Amino acid sequence: MTGIEGVLVAARAWAEDDPDQRTREELEALIAAAEAGYEDAVDELVDAFRGMLQFGTAGLRGRLGAGPNRMNRAVVIRAAAGLARYLSDSLGAGGFEGPARVAIGYDARHGSHAFALDTAAVMTAAGHHAMVLPSALPTPVLAYATRALEADAGVMVTASHNPPQDNGYKVYLGGRVVTDEGQGAQIVPPHDAGIAQRIAEVANVASVPRADDGWEDLDMTVLAQYVSQVAGLVGMPPADGSRGDVRIVLTPLHGVGGSTVEATLATAGFTDTHTVAQQAAPDPEFPTVDFPNPEEPGAIDLSLALAEEVGADVVIANDPDADRCAVATVIDGRWQMLHGDVVGALLGERVASRGGHPEGAVLANSIVSSQMLGRIAEAHGLTHAYTLTGFKWIGREPGLVFGYEEALGYCVAPDLVRDKDGVSAAVLVAEYVSELKAAGRTLADAIDDLARAYGIHLTRQVSARFTDIAEIPALMERLLASPPDALAGSTVASTDDMNAGFRGLPPTNGLHLATESGARVIIRPSGTEPKIKAYLEVVEPASASVQDSRERAEDAMDALEADVRSLLGV
Repeated sequence: MTGIEGVLVAARAWAEDDPDQRTREELEALIAAAEAGYEDAVDELVDAFRGMLQFGTAGLRGRLGAGPNRMNRAVVIRAAAGLARYLSDSLGAGGFEGPARVAIGYDARHGSHAFALDTAAVMTAAGHHAMVLPSALPTPVLAYATRALEADAGVMVTASHNPPQDNGYKVYLGGRVVTDEGQGAQIVPPHDAGIAQRIAEVANVASVPRADDGWEDLDMTVLAQYVSQVAGLVGMPPADGSRGDVRIVLTPLHGVGGSTVEATLATAGFTDTHTVAQQAAPDPEFPTVDFPNPEEPGAIDLSLALAEEVGADVVIANDPDADRCAVATVIDGRWQMLHGDVVGALLGERVASRGGHPEGAVLANSIVSSQMLGRIAEAHGLTHAYTLTGFKWIGREPGLVFGYEEALGYCVAPDLVRDKDGVSAAVLVAEYVSELKAAGRTLADAIDDLARAYGIHLTRQVSARFTDIAEIPALMERLLASPPDALAGSTVASTDDMNAGFRGLPPTNGLHLATESGARVIIRPSGTEPKIKAYLEVVEPASASVQDSRERAEDAMDALEADVRSLLGV
């Protein structure tokens, strides 16, 4: 049997087992085209059956379509069955009786609601108590519900800021399954491997029992509680119930965060909000953006135009599942979106300066994020910790009171949500802008304050995208085997293979370089995209003129970026 004949046999068997008429018909048409000799159909079929979409610490994420290497109902049902079995085994091993409690949320992407209902049907048939959120809601609401409802697991169907053709399946563990600081956080090893093993043991969809009903459809109470508690992070609004002195432009980028962010800000007293009309309603096609990520060029152009029109004080943009938060403000007379490290430092300083923290309080950020948070923690007598990349690590840091990663993710209330939360971050940003405005100041002034206190910490990212993913490990191997001796005219003083562990962290695929000038570069493969990413940082002591110091840092960064681009071949 030739390779394509084997794929055709597997495809026919998969189509027969597929519970979804749409993807079944899609696959049958692809099989017919491949049998007729159409090369594009053959290539598509080979890729769709390259293997089962892998379940890891990010759960599942991939392109929608038919076949085991795609996101579809057949793959989701298998994943739900594996998770259900894992929960049963974990509770049994812990000596717990009764069903697992499983909170299930979903966004407005293609297929999300169906995938959530399939999960509820599988969990219910397995004897567990499934609780489905009342509508398409932000990921932080599901993360909150997992803790608030004392769920043993949470499932969020979302692909976050991926393109329209993708979807994903994110898993949280808590309740009686995870009882330490990671309770309610995203899964990490060995849980991911344990769930993946049980998914692999599922023979086919036909073997998975699914209930027709019996799960709990949650009402809006859990959302109302989330909104109330997040709004409460900034204290009671003034006597008139309004902080209307701040004008805020919002965009959910066609995602599910719009109404939740508006309601939370309003509850906190921020009523002068203006949402970009073209991007306000959930739309799985994301029609006004090339890529639904606030970091991407052009994604917040409509927001900035509206901000100019209405005379806004700040722009707040959330990604489609609202776990990330972007901030734009006027600097040197023009609107600029702030880098995630800048917002992380602003929020970190704000949380740290409030005081009243318990003994052992920790500020944490990912190893690829700026070193400024460490200086902030030291200045306020707090502990600082670096973690591996991703909130599955940041969210479970013991003693955490604030954590962030440079990719616009902030955890400002770990007691509520052990994950990044773009809604609570938006509320804290609004409060900060309000207080600054009352004092005749802006976020730009607050950024200068940080520079004077801790020096200029300029960060930048360089990415190399690959069509052939086999090139990624090959390039990483070359860089690790032969790292540069100098960068931006400064000798590389420290070279660290992060596969051997770094700063007490578990091994991860990456290269750390530090120069005698104080510059730092970390190069690592992306966990969600076919890219190698380089994270650059230049540190410049603040002189009497912050602007002069910033210009020196920019010159140093330009030279560093040029050398890193050469290393990556971009």
